[in-house]
Amino acid sequence: MKTIKVIVLCISLFANSILAQEKDVKDFASTKEGTPLVAPQIQVIPIKDSKTKRSYELYIELPEDYSENENKSYPVLYYTDAMWHLELLSGATEYILEDVILVGISWQTDSNEDLKKEVGAHVSRFRDYSMSKHSNPEVQKKYQLGEANKHLEFIRNDVIQYIDNTYRTDPNSRTYFGYSLSGEFGAYILLAQPDTFNNYIIGSPTIKNEIPYLTELNAKRGAKSLNANVFIAYGSLENKTTTEPIDAFVKLLNDRRDAGLSVLKEVIDGSHQTAFPTTAIRSVAWLSSMMSHISNKTYEGSFWSIPHLNNPYISTTPENRKDVLLVDTLTVNNLHKNTILKLSKEIFEGKHGSYDALLISHKNKLVFESYYKKGRINVPHGQASAVKAYTSLVLGRAIQMGYLSMEDLDKPLISFLKDVDPKKIVKGAEKITLHKALTMHGGLTIDLESWKEIEKDTLRLKGQGLVQTLLEQSKPITKASQTYLYGNFNPMLVMTVIDAVVPGTAEDFIKKELLDKLGITEYKWSSHSSGLPEAGWRVNFLSRDMLKLGHLVLNKGKLNGEQLISKAYLDKATRGLVKPTQDWMPKDYRYGYFWYQTFIKVGSKSYNAAFAWGGGGQRVIVIDELDLTIVISGHDSDDTIMTQISKIVVPAFVNQ
Repeated sequence: MKTIKVIVLCISLFANSILAQEKDVKDFASTKEGTPLVAPQIQVIPIKDSKTKRSYELYIELPEDYSENENKSYPVLYYTDAMWHLELLSGATEYILEDVILVGISWQTDSNEDLKKEVGAHVSRFRDYSMSKHSNPEVQKKYQLGEANKHLEFIRNDVIQYIDNTYRTDPNSRTYFGYSLSGEFGAYILLAQPDTFNNYIIGSPTIKNEIPYLTELNAKRGAKSLNANVFIAYGSLENKTTTEPIDAFVKLLNDRRDAGLSVLKEVIDGSHQTAFPTTAIRSVAWLSSMMSHISNKTYEGSFWSIPHLNNPYISTTPENRKDVLLVDTLTVNNLHKNTILKLSKEIFEGKHGSYDALLISHKNKLVFESYYKKGRINVPHGQASAVKAYTSLVLGRAIQMGYLSMEDLDKPLISFLKDVDPKKIVKGAEKITLHKALTMHGGLTIDLESWKEIEKDTLRLKGQGLVQTLLEQSKPITKASQTYLYGNFNPMLVMTVIDAVVPGTAEDFIKKELLDKLGITEYKWSSHSSGLPEAGWRVNFLSRDMLKLGHLVLNKGKLNGEQLISKAYLDKATRGLVKPTQDWMPKDYRYGYFWYQTFIKVGSKSYNAAFAWGGGGQRVIVIDELDLTIVISGHDSDDTIMTQISKIVVPAFVNQ
């Protein structure tokens, strides 16, 4: 860590040192004694541990506009090893995250003087930041290792309390920064008392011998969420005895499958020492993404690495982002408005599950926009099975353009697939029509274990080979087998037909004839093992773009006066044609062509609602009679938010 200290100081003095090299040292010689540099923006506050009576100092740096904004609360970044980390964190936050209070926690100032002379002013860190006692009694007696629990108690009860009582702090946005041994301390805090901070930056933690203890802490935590964003990094040149335990710690966290936990691991170029400056800068940039609903990252990796917002973004006057959407102000009466705002606060607090966005559009104008947890205005969100409904719209576009007709919906599906060999397929295959596939009544009976192996043969499944193989592997298609069976085989049957009848490829058709026309450019539409676009899941859209798809349904398939989707098809697609048979499905839900339908009761009247629905809480809800479109994004396993939408949001727009 001494090397780290030198690196930080060198960065601060780098420009001057270059100039100095150009002159002879004698030119700079002086007989006068130097004086310590005083940073006027940093307050040094003595503080005592109320239990151990040990003395420390806090290095507090306030944002430049702190005194000018008396009603503003600020996030706080706490960091240990203050003298080593102060300069770099101060510089990084000034340029990347200026609206933050920095609180550095010093080493013990009244440590044993002999130890300080022998080891250095930082001797107390070995005691304060370590989890376990040393196996050597003499070493243990000398350094008193393993008192992280006491130091954490000091930070929780004395440091944080002092800062919160003295400054205008945001209780939803506390961050801890620690590197090396103080990174180990951060790992301990995360599993011992995770509610101490909202965000954890843990650089190259020295946890080589601590994985068993961290595993024990994790087990004690059980299924209760950590509710934290975690940034973990180490140097690419560090040895395996350092990196392997860190990887094990990351795995321990990821294996929790914790919806309230976000973990991002980065490998930084450099050794344990030289990776520090880059770790500090990257982690501060990562931290900034928790402060804004507009992300500065694309999050190409795992959805679970997207950090949770420290505070919700809630607007009753959405901004015009020049993305085709019209915006307006929420003008419902104050009682309804306050109830919607209260619901938004509760969503952020997790009282209704894990949801990332709620958008409301009235009369084709976005009037309410909110983001929580992993939601960002400019980051596409996974859609799960809502993609089935979007595939249905693609088919409706093909019908509107004349590549299919409404009558074709009742023709044998294989009649559109010229590459399928009828001699090799299962008996009754002709019973599968587009109508049957769209209502989940295709009738395929596939052994799923065998199919997992077949899916690996992408050459065999390419294009119409997918349907060929499905019809070879299925049991005979009969009236008895053509019952409601939810899954992704039926949507892929439909996508194969789309690919067969439109000019070019289905992928190009989706982009050119639907997404481009709607102004949807920030999306990810994955490919199936057949090479065709996925039809039932694995698509990411912005929440605002989900709203555009809803508007298309609300407007009977019209876009700017053009009939984009066949009206006749859309009328049928969003109608309750069949009853789903899953036990978990609400009894009043019906199913059309990959769209759901239900009635929402407000007082004595019921309103017809059509909606796309994807697992975890992806919904595009269209209520024609109220001129209302509602979008929800989430990652909630129980997915019960529809109850609140029906009770709180929809009634607000009756008589509007």
